[in-house]
Amino acid sequence: MASDKQVTFVIVGGGIAGVTCAEQIASQCPSDEVYLLTASPLVKTVTNFKQVSKTLEEFDVEEQPSSVLEEKYPNLKVVQSAVKLLQAKEHYLQAENGQTFHYKKLCICSGARPKILTQENPHVLGIRDTDSAQEFQKRLSKAKRIVVIGNGGIALELVYEVEGCEVIWAIKDKAIGNTFFDAGAAQFLIPSLEADKKDRSLPCKRSRYTTDKTAAGHSGASGELGSALGPDWHEGIELRGAVQNSSGIHIEYECEVEKIYTQQEFLESKLSTKKSELGVWPAYVQLTNGKIYGCDFVVSATGVVPNTDPFLSGNNFELAEDHGLKVDDHMRTSEQDVYAAGDVCTAGWEPSALWQQMRLWTQARQMGWYAARCMAADVLEEPIELDFCFELFSHITKFFNYKVVLLGKFNAQGLGQDHELLVRCTKGQEYVKVVLTGGRMVGAVLIGDTDLEETFENLILNQMDLSRYGEELLNPNIDIEDYFD
Repeated sequence: MASDKQVTFVIVGGGIAGVTCAEQIASQCPSDEVYLLTASPLVKTVTNFKQVSKTLEEFDVEEQPSSVLEEKYPNLKVVQSAVKLLQAKEHYLQAENGQTFHYKKLCICSGARPKILTQENPHVLGIRDTDSAQEFQKRLSKAKRIVVIGNGGIALELVYEVEGCEVIWAIKDKAIGNTFFDAGAAQFLIPSLEADKKDRSLPCKRSRYTTDKTAAGHSGASGELGSALGPDWHEGIELRGAVQNSSGIHIEYECEVEKIYTQQEFLESKLSTKKSELGVWPAYVQLTNGKIYGCDFVVSATGVVPNTDPFLSGNNFELAEDHGLKVDDHMRTSEQDVYAAGDVCTAGWEPSALWQQMRLWTQARQMGWYAARCMAADVLEEPIELDFCFELFSHITKFFNYKVVLLGKFNAQGLGQDHELLVRCTKGQEYVKVVLTGGRMVGAVLIGDTDLEETFENLILNQMDLSRYGEELLNPNIDIEDYFD
Protein backbone atom coordinates (compact mmCIF):
# COMPACT_ATOMS: atom_id res chain seq x y z
CA MET A 1 0.00 0.00 0.00
CA ALA A 2 1.41 3.36 -1.04
CA SER A 3 2.04 5.93 1.68
CA ASP A 4 -0.32 8.80 2.49
CA LYS A 5 0.71 11.94 0.57
CA GLN A 6 0.22 15.48 1.92
CA VAL A 7 -0.23 17.67 -1.15
CA THR A 8 -1.46 21.17 -1.89
CA PHE A 9 -3.35 20.49 -5.13
CA VAL A 10 -5.04 17.37 -6.51
CA ILE A 11 -6.89 17.44 -9.85
CA VAL A 12 -9.00 14.52 -11.03
CA GLY A 13 -9.48 13.94 -14.77
CA GLY A 14 -7.23 13.74 -17.82
CA GLY A 15 -9.53 15.64 -20.19
CA ILE A 16 -9.23 19.24 -21.33
CA ALA A 17 -10.58 20.79 -18.11
CA GLY A 18 -8.37 18.68 -15.81
CA VAL A 19 -5.18 19.02 -17.85
CA THR A 20 -5.66 22.79 -18.36
CA CYS A 21 -6.30 23.17 -14.62
CA ALA A 22 -3.21 21.12 -13.70
CA GLU A 23 -0.95 23.00 -16.14
CA GLN A 24 -2.18 26.40 -14.97
CA ILE A 25 -1.84 25.63 -11.25
CA ALA A 26 1.60 24.02 -11.77
CA SER A 27 2.89 27.13 -13.56
CA GLN A 28 1.24 29.58 -11.14
CA CYS A 29 2.43 27.78 -7.98
CA PRO A 30 5.83 26.30 -8.97
CA SER A 31 6.86 25.51 -5.38
CA ASP A 32 3.70 23.44 -4.68
CA GLU A 33 3.28 19.80 -5.62
CA VAL A 34 0.38 19.16 -8.01
CA TYR A 35 -1.07 15.69 -8.58
CA LEU A 36 -3.24 14.87 -11.61
CA LEU A 37 -5.21 11.62 -11.44
CA THR A 38 -6.37 10.16 -14.73
CA ALA A 39 -7.97 6.80 -15.51
CA SER A 40 -6.37 6.72 -18.97
CA PRO A 41 -2.65 6.53 -19.81
CA LEU A 42 -3.20 9.36 -22.30
CA VAL A 43 -4.22 12.93 -21.49
CA LYS A 44 -5.93 15.56 -23.64
CA THR A 45 -3.86 18.69 -24.17
CA VAL A 46 -4.61 22.02 -25.85
CA THR A 47 -2.32 22.79 -28.80
CA ASN A 48 -2.16 25.57 -31.41
CA PHE A 49 -4.14 27.88 -29.14
CA LYS A 50 -5.21 31.10 -30.85
CA GLN A 51 -7.17 33.99 -29.35
CA VAL A 52 -9.30 34.99 -32.34
CA SER A 53 -10.98 37.95 -30.64
CA LYS A 54 -11.86 39.17 -27.14
CA THR A 55 -13.83 36.01 -26.29
CA LEU A 56 -13.44 33.70 -29.31
CA GLU A 57 -10.68 31.15 -29.19
CA GLU A 58 -9.53 28.35 -31.46
CA PHE A 59 -7.38 25.40 -30.49
CA ASP A 60 -6.66 21.78 -31.32
CA VAL A 61 -7.01 18.91 -28.90
CA GLU A 62 -4.18 16.41 -28.86
CA GLU A 63 -3.85 13.11 -27.03
CA GLN A 64 -0.44 12.75 -25.45
CA PRO A 65 1.28 10.41 -22.99
CA SER A 66 1.14 11.87 -19.47
CA SER A 67 4.96 11.98 -19.36
CA VAL A 68 4.75 15.05 -21.65
CA LEU A 69 3.15 17.02 -18.79
CA GLU A 70 5.65 15.82 -16.20
CA GLU A 71 8.57 16.86 -18.42
CA LYS A 72 7.05 20.33 -18.88
CA TYR A 73 6.24 20.96 -15.19
CA PRO A 74 8.71 19.55 -12.60
CA ASN A 75 6.15 20.01 -9.78
CA LEU A 76 3.38 18.08 -11.59
CA LYS A 77 2.96 14.33 -11.05
CA VAL A 78 0.50 12.28 -13.09
CA VAL A 79 -1.01 9.21 -11.44
CA GLN A 80 -2.71 6.76 -13.79
CA SER A 81 -5.60 5.63 -11.67
CA ALA A 82 -9.28 6.29 -11.18
CA VAL A 83 -10.65 7.57 -7.86
CA LYS A 84 -12.00 5.01 -5.42
CA LEU A 85 -13.07 7.18 -2.50
CA LEU A 86 -13.41 10.82 -1.51
CA GLN A 87 -13.95 11.98 2.07
CA ALA A 88 -14.38 15.72 1.49
CA LYS A 89 -14.71 16.72 5.17
CA GLU A 90 -11.35 15.05 5.91
CA HIS A 91 -9.73 16.37 2.68
CA TYR A 92 -8.88 12.75 1.93
CA LEU A 93 -8.86 11.00 -1.45
CA GLN A 94 -8.04 7.38 -2.26
CA ALA A 95 -7.12 6.18 -5.76
CA GLU A 96 -8.00 2.75 -7.19
CA ASN A 97 -4.29 1.85 -7.19
CA GLY A 98 -4.16 2.26 -3.39
CA GLN A 99 -2.44 5.66 -3.26
CA THR A 100 -3.97 8.10 -0.78
CA PHE A 101 -3.82 11.88 -0.66
CA HIS A 102 -4.50 14.53 1.98
CA TYR A 103 -5.04 17.65 -0.10
CA LYS A 104 -5.47 21.36 0.59
CA LYS A 105 -7.44 21.96 -2.63
CA LEU A 106 -9.13 19.43 -4.90
CA CYS A 107 -10.56 20.09 -8.37
CA ILE A 108 -12.91 17.50 -9.88
CA CYS A 109 -12.74 17.49 -13.69
CA SER A 110 -14.13 14.00 -14.34
CA GLY A 111 -16.16 15.06 -17.38
CA ALA A 112 -19.39 13.43 -18.48
CA ARG A 113 -20.40 10.01 -19.75
CA PRO A 114 -22.67 9.28 -22.71
CA LYS A 115 -26.35 8.55 -22.11
CA ILE A 116 -26.58 5.09 -23.66
CA LEU A 117 -30.09 4.12 -24.81
CA THR A 118 -29.68 0.63 -23.41
CA GLN A 119 -26.79 -1.09 -21.68
CA GLU A 120 -28.01 -4.63 -22.39
CA ASN A 121 -27.97 -4.69 -26.19
CA PRO A 122 -24.52 -5.51 -27.69
CA HIS A 123 -25.58 -3.82 -30.93
CA VAL A 124 -25.87 -0.38 -29.29
CA LEU A 125 -22.68 1.68 -29.26
CA GLY A 126 -22.00 5.02 -27.54
CA ILE A 127 -19.15 7.16 -28.88
CA ARG A 128 -17.29 9.02 -26.18
CA ASP A 129 -13.55 8.36 -26.12
CA THR A 130 -10.77 7.12 -28.42
CA ASP A 131 -11.44 3.45 -27.70
CA SER A 132 -15.16 3.67 -28.52
CA ALA A 133 -14.41 5.66 -31.70
CA GLN A 134 -12.06 2.89 -32.83
CA GLU A 135 -14.68 0.26 -31.97
CA PHE A 136 -17.16 2.23 -34.10
CA GLN A 137 -14.70 2.31 -37.01
CA LYS A 138 -14.17 -1.46 -36.75
CA ARG A 139 -17.91 -2.25 -36.70
CA LEU A 140 -18.68 0.23 -39.46
CA SER A 141 -16.22 -1.43 -41.85
CA LYS A 142 -18.52 -4.50 -41.94
CA ALA A 143 -21.84 -2.60 -41.87
CA LYS A 144 -24.37 -1.92 -44.63
CA ARG A 145 -26.80 0.12 -42.56
CA ILE A 146 -26.58 1.88 -39.20
CA VAL A 147 -29.15 3.82 -37.19
CA VAL A 148 -27.92 6.99 -35.49
CA ILE A 149 -29.97 8.32 -32.57
CA GLY A 150 -29.35 11.89 -31.38
CA ASN A 151 -28.99 15.42 -32.70
CA GLY A 152 -25.91 16.88 -31.00
CA GLY A 153 -22.37 17.56 -32.18
CA ILE A 154 -21.18 13.95 -32.45
CA ALA A 155 -24.30 12.87 -34.37
CA LEU A 156 -23.91 15.81 -36.81
CA GLU A 157 -20.26 15.03 -37.50
CA LEU A 158 -20.84 11.32 -37.74
CA VAL A 159 -23.65 11.31 -40.32
CA TYR A 160 -21.63 13.68 -42.52
CA GLU A 161 -18.40 11.68 -42.33
CA VAL A 162 -19.72 8.12 -42.84
CA GLU A 163 -19.36 6.70 -46.35
CA GLY A 164 -20.15 3.34 -47.87
CA CYS A 165 -23.02 2.67 -45.49
CA GLU A 166 -26.68 3.63 -45.37
CA VAL A 167 -27.49 5.89 -42.41
CA ILE A 168 -30.91 6.18 -40.80
CA TRP A 169 -30.80 9.26 -38.57
CA ALA A 170 -33.55 9.57 -35.96
CA ILE A 171 -33.92 12.93 -34.20
CA LYS A 172 -36.53 14.16 -31.74
CA ASP A 173 -36.55 17.69 -33.17
CA LYS A 174 -38.07 19.30 -36.26
CA ALA A 175 -34.62 20.16 -37.68
CA ILE A 176 -31.08 18.81 -37.57
CA GLY A 177 -28.52 20.23 -35.13
CA ASN A 178 -31.16 21.69 -32.82
CA THR A 179 -28.56 22.37 -30.10
CA PHE A 180 -26.68 24.71 -32.40
CA PHE A 181 -29.01 25.81 -35.19
CA ASP A 182 -32.49 26.99 -36.03
CA ALA A 183 -34.51 25.45 -38.88
CA GLY A 184 -33.09 27.99 -41.38
CA ALA A 185 -29.48 27.02 -40.70
CA ALA A 186 -30.48 23.34 -40.84
CA GLN A 187 -31.98 23.87 -44.31
CA PHE A 188 -28.76 25.59 -45.39
CA LEU A 189 -26.71 22.57 -44.28
CA ILE A 190 -28.98 19.73 -45.54
CA PRO A 191 -27.70 19.87 -49.17
CA SER A 192 -24.19 19.12 -47.84
CA LEU A 193 -25.46 15.76 -46.59
CA GLU A 194 -26.84 14.86 -49.99
CA ALA A 195 -24.03 16.18 -52.19
CA ASP A 196 -20.68 14.55 -52.85
CA LYS A 197 -18.25 15.33 -50.08
CA LYS A 198 -16.43 18.62 -50.49
CA ASP A 199 -12.67 18.58 -50.77
CA ARG A 200 -11.44 17.87 -47.32
CA SER A 201 -9.30 20.43 -45.58
CA LEU A 202 -5.70 19.43 -44.98
CA PRO A 203 -5.34 16.16 -43.10
CA CYS A 204 -4.98 16.40 -39.35
CA LYS A 205 -1.26 16.44 -38.63
CA ARG A 206 -1.26 16.12 -34.89
CA SER A 207 0.09 13.02 -33.21
CA ARG A 208 -2.40 10.34 -32.30
CA TYR A 209 -1.83 7.72 -29.66
CA THR A 210 -3.85 4.65 -28.88
CA THR A 211 -4.19 2.82 -25.62
CA ASP A 212 -2.30 -0.46 -25.47
CA LYS A 213 -4.48 -2.44 -23.10
CA THR A 214 -1.87 -5.15 -22.75
CA ALA A 215 0.77 -2.70 -21.58
CA ALA A 216 1.85 -3.03 -17.99
CA GLY A 217 0.37 -0.49 -15.66
CA HIS A 218 -3.09 -0.22 -17.24
CA SER A 219 -4.97 0.30 -14.01
CA GLY A 220 -8.31 1.56 -12.84
CA ALA A 221 -11.64 -0.22 -12.85
CA SER A 222 -12.40 -2.30 -15.91
CA GLY A 223 -14.46 -0.42 -18.46
CA GLU A 224 -13.04 2.88 -17.20
CA LEU A 225 -13.93 5.69 -19.61
CA GLY A 226 -11.19 7.69 -21.25
CA SER A 227 -11.57 11.43 -21.75
CA ALA A 228 -14.03 12.78 -24.29
CA LEU A 229 -13.01 12.88 -27.94
CA GLY A 230 -11.39 15.93 -29.50
CA PRO A 231 -13.41 18.22 -31.77
CA ASP A 232 -11.93 16.61 -34.87
CA TRP A 233 -12.10 13.02 -33.59
CA HIS A 234 -13.16 11.69 -37.01
CA GLU A 235 -10.07 12.98 -38.80
CA GLY A 236 -7.37 10.40 -39.32
CA ILE A 237 -9.80 7.47 -38.95
CA GLU A 238 -11.61 6.22 -42.03
CA LEU A 239 -15.34 5.97 -41.43
CA ARG A 240 -16.24 3.63 -44.30
CA GLY A 241 -18.88 0.93 -44.38
CA ALA A 242 -19.04 -2.33 -46.33
CA VAL A 243 -21.01 -1.04 -49.34
CA GLN A 244 -18.95 0.18 -52.28
CA ASN A 245 -20.92 3.29 -53.27
CA SER A 246 -23.90 3.61 -50.95
CA SER A 247 -23.84 6.40 -48.43
CA GLY A 248 -27.45 7.50 -48.44
CA ILE A 249 -28.79 9.35 -45.42
CA HIS A 250 -32.43 9.16 -44.44
CA ILE A 251 -33.66 11.44 -41.62
CA GLU A 252 -36.62 10.57 -39.40
CA TYR A 253 -37.77 13.80 -37.70
CA GLU A 254 -39.67 14.29 -34.43
CA CYS A 255 -39.31 10.75 -33.15
CA GLU A 256 -37.47 8.79 -30.48
CA VAL A 257 -36.64 5.15 -29.90
CA GLU A 258 -39.55 3.01 -28.74
CA LYS A 259 -37.52 -0.19 -28.49
CA ILE A 260 -34.33 -1.81 -29.75
CA TYR A 261 -34.46 -5.53 -30.50
CA THR A 262 -31.69 -8.05 -31.00
CA GLN A 263 -32.36 -10.39 -33.94
CA GLN A 264 -33.49 -13.10 -31.53
CA GLU A 265 -35.89 -10.77 -29.67
CA PHE A 266 -37.32 -9.52 -32.96
CA LEU A 267 -38.00 -13.04 -34.27
CA GLU A 268 -39.75 -13.94 -31.01
CA SER A 269 -41.91 -10.80 -31.05
CA LYS A 270 -45.18 -10.04 -32.86
CA LEU A 271 -43.18 -7.96 -35.32
CA SER A 272 -41.56 -11.07 -36.82
CA THR A 273 -44.31 -11.11 -39.44
CA LYS A 274 -42.52 -8.12 -41.00
CA LYS A 275 -39.30 -10.12 -41.46
CA SER A 276 -39.67 -10.56 -45.23
CA GLU A 277 -40.35 -6.82 -45.61
CA LEU A 278 -37.53 -5.65 -43.32
CA GLY A 279 -34.90 -8.30 -44.11
CA VAL A 280 -32.63 -10.09 -41.67
CA TRP A 281 -30.43 -7.80 -39.55
CA PRO A 282 -28.44 -8.15 -36.30
CA ALA A 283 -30.65 -5.46 -34.68
CA TYR A 284 -34.00 -3.74 -35.23
CA VAL A 285 -35.04 -0.27 -34.07
CA GLN A 286 -38.69 0.60 -33.49
CA LEU A 287 -39.30 4.36 -33.51
CA THR A 288 -42.14 6.25 -31.81
CA ASN A 289 -43.50 7.23 -35.23
CA GLY A 290 -44.28 3.54 -35.85
CA LYS A 291 -41.44 2.88 -38.30
CA ILE A 292 -39.09 -0.07 -37.87
CA TYR A 293 -35.58 -0.34 -39.34
CA GLY A 294 -33.23 -3.31 -39.39
CA CYS A 295 -29.55 -2.40 -39.04
CA ASP A 296 -26.09 -3.76 -38.29
CA PHE A 297 -25.82 -1.64 -35.16
CA VAL A 298 -27.18 1.48 -33.45
CA VAL A 299 -25.14 4.55 -32.51
CA SER A 300 -26.43 6.21 -29.34
CA ALA A 301 -25.45 9.90 -29.49
CA THR A 302 -28.13 11.36 -27.23
CA GLY A 303 -25.96 13.58 -25.07
CA VAL A 304 -24.04 13.18 -21.82
CA VAL A 305 -24.58 13.12 -18.07
CA PRO A 306 -22.06 14.60 -15.59
CA ASN A 307 -19.72 11.89 -14.32
CA THR A 308 -20.10 12.49 -10.56
CA ASP A 309 -19.37 8.92 -9.41
CA PRO A 310 -17.60 8.07 -7.10
CA PHE A 311 -17.53 11.50 -5.44
CA LEU A 312 -21.08 11.64 -4.07
CA SER A 313 -21.08 8.73 -1.62
CA GLY A 314 -20.64 9.94 1.97
CA ASN A 315 -20.28 13.58 0.91
CA ASN A 316 -22.67 16.50 0.82
CA PHE A 317 -22.36 17.94 -2.69
CA GLU A 318 -25.14 20.16 -3.94
CA LEU A 319 -26.23 18.97 -7.38
CA ALA A 320 -27.90 21.03 -10.12
CA GLU A 321 -31.03 19.88 -11.97
CA ASP A 322 -28.87 18.28 -14.69
CA HIS A 323 -27.02 16.30 -11.94
CA GLY A 324 -23.81 18.31 -12.34
CA LEU A 325 -21.81 19.44 -9.30
CA LYS A 326 -23.12 22.94 -8.62
CA VAL A 327 -20.31 25.52 -8.50
CA ASP A 328 -20.26 29.20 -7.51
CA ASP A 329 -18.54 32.01 -9.43
CA HIS A 330 -15.17 30.85 -8.06
CA MET A 331 -15.78 27.26 -9.29
CA ARG A 332 -16.24 26.05 -5.68
CA THR A 333 -18.62 23.20 -4.92
CA SER A 334 -20.68 23.05 -1.72
CA GLU A 335 -17.91 20.98 -0.05
CA GLN A 336 -15.10 23.10 1.39
CA ASP A 337 -11.90 23.26 -0.69
CA VAL A 338 -13.43 21.12 -3.45
CA TYR A 339 -13.67 22.82 -6.84
CA ALA A 340 -15.05 21.47 -10.12
CA ALA A 341 -14.63 22.40 -13.79
CA GLY A 342 -15.72 21.19 -17.23
CA ASP A 343 -18.60 18.84 -18.06
CA VAL A 344 -18.94 17.48 -14.51
CA CYS A 345 -20.00 20.85 -13.11
CA THR A 346 -22.95 23.18 -13.54
CA ALA A 347 -22.61 26.96 -13.23
CA GLY A 348 -24.62 27.93 -10.14
CA TRP A 349 -24.01 31.66 -10.29
CA GLU A 350 -26.32 34.23 -11.90
CA PRO A 351 -24.95 34.21 -15.47
CA SER A 352 -24.36 37.23 -17.67
CA ALA A 353 -27.34 38.02 -19.93
CA LEU A 354 -25.23 36.93 -22.92
CA TRP A 355 -23.69 33.69 -21.60
CA GLN A 356 -24.99 30.18 -21.10
CA GLN A 357 -23.27 26.94 -20.18
CA MET A 358 -22.93 24.34 -22.92
CA ARG A 359 -20.78 21.26 -22.46
CA LEU A 360 -18.27 22.18 -25.17
CA TRP A 361 -14.48 22.07 -25.54
CA THR A 362 -14.04 25.83 -25.25
CA GLN A 363 -15.87 25.97 -21.93
CA ALA A 364 -13.97 22.95 -20.55
CA ARG A 365 -10.69 24.77 -21.24
CA GLN A 366 -11.95 28.11 -19.86
CA MET A 367 -13.37 26.55 -16.69
CA GLY A 368 -10.23 24.47 -16.02
CA TRP A 369 -8.02 27.55 -16.43
CA TYR A 370 -10.25 29.74 -14.27
CA ALA A 371 -10.65 27.07 -11.54
CA ALA A 372 -6.84 26.87 -11.26
CA ARG A 373 -6.61 30.65 -10.87
CA CYS A 374 -9.35 30.57 -8.21
CA MET A 375 -7.57 27.82 -6.23
CA ALA A 376 -4.27 29.68 -6.41
CA ALA A 377 -5.94 32.97 -5.35
CA ASP A 378 -7.52 31.22 -2.38
CA VAL A 379 -4.24 29.68 -1.23
CA LEU A 380 -2.47 33.04 -1.67
CA GLU A 381 -5.44 34.85 -0.05
CA GLU A 382 -5.80 37.13 -3.07
CA PRO A 383 -9.11 38.43 -4.50
CA ILE A 384 -10.23 37.27 -7.95
CA GLU A 385 -13.09 38.36 -10.20
CA LEU A 386 -15.20 36.24 -12.55
CA ASP A 387 -13.25 35.90 -15.78
CA PHE A 388 -14.28 37.90 -18.87
CA CYS A 389 -14.81 34.68 -20.88
CA PHE A 390 -18.07 34.20 -18.91
CA GLU A 391 -19.35 37.58 -20.15
CA LEU A 392 -20.30 36.40 -23.65
CA PHE A 393 -20.94 32.88 -24.93
CA SER A 394 -18.71 32.23 -27.94
CA HIS A 395 -17.75 29.08 -29.79
CA ILE A 396 -15.98 28.25 -33.07
CA THR A 397 -16.40 24.82 -34.59
CA LYS A 398 -16.84 23.07 -37.93
CA PHE A 399 -19.90 21.20 -39.20
CA PHE A 400 -20.24 19.65 -42.67
CA ASN A 401 -16.92 21.27 -43.55
CA TYR A 402 -18.26 24.78 -42.88
CA LYS A 403 -16.75 27.06 -40.27
CA VAL A 404 -19.43 27.75 -37.63
CA VAL A 405 -19.31 30.64 -35.13
CA LEU A 406 -21.90 30.93 -32.35
CA LEU A 407 -22.18 34.11 -30.27
CA GLY A 408 -24.32 35.09 -27.27
CA LYS A 409 -27.97 34.01 -27.33
CA PHE A 410 -27.44 32.58 -30.82
CA ASN A 411 -30.71 30.62 -30.75
CA ALA A 412 -32.61 33.36 -28.86
CA GLN A 413 -32.33 31.21 -25.72
CA GLY A 414 -34.57 32.51 -22.94
CA LEU A 415 -35.75 35.54 -24.92
CA GLY A 416 -39.35 34.37 -25.42
CA GLN A 417 -41.17 36.39 -28.10
CA ASP A 418 -39.20 39.54 -27.31
CA HIS A 419 -36.73 39.38 -30.19
CA GLU A 420 -36.37 39.74 -33.93
CA LEU A 421 -34.17 37.84 -36.37
CA LEU A 422 -32.25 39.10 -39.39
CA VAL A 423 -31.03 36.43 -41.80
CA ARG A 424 -28.78 36.48 -44.86
CA CYS A 425 -28.24 33.27 -46.79
CA THR A 426 -26.18 32.52 -49.89
CA LYS A 427 -26.83 28.89 -50.84
CA GLY A 428 -23.74 26.72 -50.50
CA GLN A 429 -21.66 29.66 -49.27
CA GLU A 430 -22.80 31.33 -46.07
CA TYR A 431 -25.61 31.65 -43.56
CA VAL A 432 -25.73 34.67 -41.27
CA LYS A 433 -28.32 35.09 -38.55
CA VAL A 434 -28.50 37.94 -36.06
CA VAL A 435 -30.70 37.98 -32.93
CA LEU A 436 -31.84 41.46 -31.83
CA THR A 437 -33.82 42.53 -28.79
CA GLY A 438 -34.85 46.16 -28.28
CA GLY A 439 -32.74 47.08 -31.31
CA ARG A 440 -29.58 45.65 -29.75
CA MET A 441 -27.68 42.58 -30.98
CA VAL A 442 -27.68 39.75 -28.44
CA GLY A 443 -26.66 36.75 -30.52
CA ALA A 444 -25.45 35.53 -33.92
CA VAL A 445 -24.88 32.36 -35.95
CA LEU A 446 -22.25 32.57 -38.70
CA ILE A 447 -21.82 29.62 -41.05
CA GLY A 448 -19.11 29.79 -43.74
CA ASP A 449 -16.24 32.25 -44.09
CA THR A 450 -18.17 35.40 -43.24
CA ASP A 451 -15.35 37.29 -41.44
CA LEU A 452 -18.03 38.97 -39.34
CA GLU A 453 -17.28 37.37 -35.98
CA GLU A 454 -15.15 40.15 -34.50
CA THR A 455 -17.52 42.93 -35.65
CA PHE A 456 -20.57 41.11 -34.29
CA GLU A 457 -18.81 40.27 -31.04
CA ASN A 458 -18.10 43.98 -30.54
CA LEU A 459 -21.68 44.97 -31.39
CA ILE A 460 -23.00 42.43 -28.86
CA LEU A 461 -20.57 43.50 -26.12
CA ASN A 462 -21.08 47.23 -26.76
CA GLN A 463 -24.88 46.86 -26.88
CA MET A 464 -25.11 49.65 -29.46
CA ASP A 465 -28.65 50.53 -30.57
CA LEU A 466 -28.89 49.28 -34.16
CA SER A 467 -32.59 50.12 -34.74
CA ARG A 468 -31.91 52.73 -37.39
CA TYR A 469 -30.01 50.29 -39.62
CA GLY A 470 -32.87 47.77 -39.89
CA GLU A 471 -32.25 45.07 -42.48
CA GLU A 472 -29.39 47.11 -43.97
CA LEU A 473 -27.30 45.61 -41.16
CA LEU A 474 -26.91 42.46 -43.27
CA ASN A 475 -26.84 44.11 -46.69
CA PRO A 476 -24.03 42.23 -48.53
CA ASN A 477 -23.15 45.43 -50.46
CA ILE A 478 -22.26 47.26 -47.25
CA ASP A 479 -18.90 46.48 -45.68
CA ILE A 480 -20.18 46.23 -42.13
CA GLU A 481 -16.67 45.72 -40.69
CA ASP A 482 -15.50 49.12 -41.97
CA TYR A 483 -18.80 50.73 -41.03
CA PHE A 484 -18.50 49.88 -37.35
CA ASP A 485 -14.72 49.99 -37.12
